Amino acid sequence: MNRIPSHHTSMEFVDIPGTSIRASRVALGTWAMGGWMWGGSNESDAVSAIHAAIDRGINLIDTAPVYGFGRSEEIVGKALAERGRRKRVYIATKVGLDWKDGKPFRNASKARIIAEAEASLRRLQTDVIDLYQVHWPDPNTPIAEVADAMGELHRTGKIRAIGVSNFTPAQMTEFRKVAPLHTAQPPYNLFERAIEQDVLPYCRAQDIAVLAYGSLCRGLLSGGMSRTTRFAGDDLRKNDPKFREPRYEQYLAAVEKLDQFAQDRFGRRVIHLAARWVLDRGEANIALWGARRADQLAPIADVVGWHIDKAAMDEIDRILKETVSDPVGPEFMAPPDRLAA
Repeated sequence: MNRIPSHHTSMEFVDIPGTSIRASRVALGTWAMGGWMWGGSNESDAVSAIHAAIDRGINLIDTAPVYGFGRSEEIVGKALAERGRRKRVYIATKVGLDWKDGKPFRNASKARIIAEAEASLRRLQTDVIDLYQVHWPDPNTPIAEVADAMGELHRTGKIRAIGVSNFTPAQMTEFRKVAPLHTAQPPYNLFERAIEQDVLPYCRAQDIAVLAYGSLCRGLLSGGMSRTTRFAGDDLRKNDPKFREPRYEQYLAAVEKLDQFAQDRFGRRVIHLAARWVLDRGEANIALWGARRADQLAPIADVVGWHIDKAAMDEIDRILKETVSDPVGPEFMAPPDRLAA
């Protein structure tokens, strides 16, 4: 049963295996809308951004309770509550991160998952979550218990599909002994490619769709940053090793070269190249596009409808090798297993 029309000509769609979900290959990421870790947010801007995303053919919206500690989910719920918009999109949210005094930590116990699902349904103003994802593996809870809770929500119809985020192949295999697994959400972009070694081939082999988060590497691949860009308040980029010298200089140089290449070869810019690259690394790949204002969605029209050929892929690799001598991954983003007492 496909209740959502996918006739939007300027968008590409993919079927998520084992579900009735046919999702846009660019999905809206809403972390920044929650304000937390991104230096604040504006609600009416965020609501407009969600409406603009739907108008652009995006039918998958990804959120999480920890984004603004409920704030992002509430904004998504509000934006979808009017004019029948809920029927036009699939909502993906997450579970398994708890927080205390504004500090997140991992908690994916069965009791927590069941309770959190109810809280998310309430904030999202909906009776079903289309895709429910375990946000981070929780070393204090056996994976079988986590999968059992997710499987129960799936069987009782509270959720339509099950995903995990930041899981290794071994953890996914463990999970799948107990419950079905439809999607994985790892960090993936031109600069952060660790999943090519394990997660990506595993998902391809097991028919698991991949939602790539950080596809623009926290704005670094937008082409809009320079040596004078400053980050305010609690913006996570203040602690991101990519945004610190001497690395920052290397990454900016790479962005500049990639932008020139995108213009010369495709008549596009680096922002389009970066998102297209994620899509072309796997046919079931979905790129998460983070935005908190409608204008940040404009480039999406130039991401779909073309491809990066093998020669261009090789040239991109050459540029990266030449410019980034000291690459670093997204490890700094991992939340603690539990808060220190």
